[in-house]
Amino acid sequence: MYGLIGKMRAKPGEREALIGYILESSGAMPGCLSYIVARDPDDADAIWVTEVWDREESHKASLALPAVQAAIAKARPIIAGFDSHVVTEPVGGFGLARR
Repeated sequence: MYGLIGKMRAKPGEREALIGYILESSGAMPGCLSYIVARDPDDADAIWVTEVWDREESHKASLALPAVQAAIAKARPIIAGFDSHVVTEPVGGFGLARR
């Protein structure tokens, strides 16, 4: 499995809009086993995205999906930056079948 955990920062006051754009594109992504968007309780402009994919290639392919491309285009103007980005190797857990 292939995992990503990233912290993204919205422009001031735009966090909820950014969350909306991300969530509207995260429905049907082949190979995506888990996709969680969370508010950072200590930073009013930050969100965390935790992803689990069957393999890295599925994640890369998802970036070309029309819904994902549309969300990127909408979100780009309100993204202030990316604070952290970590690649992980998920092994299982509640809600995720062990492989």
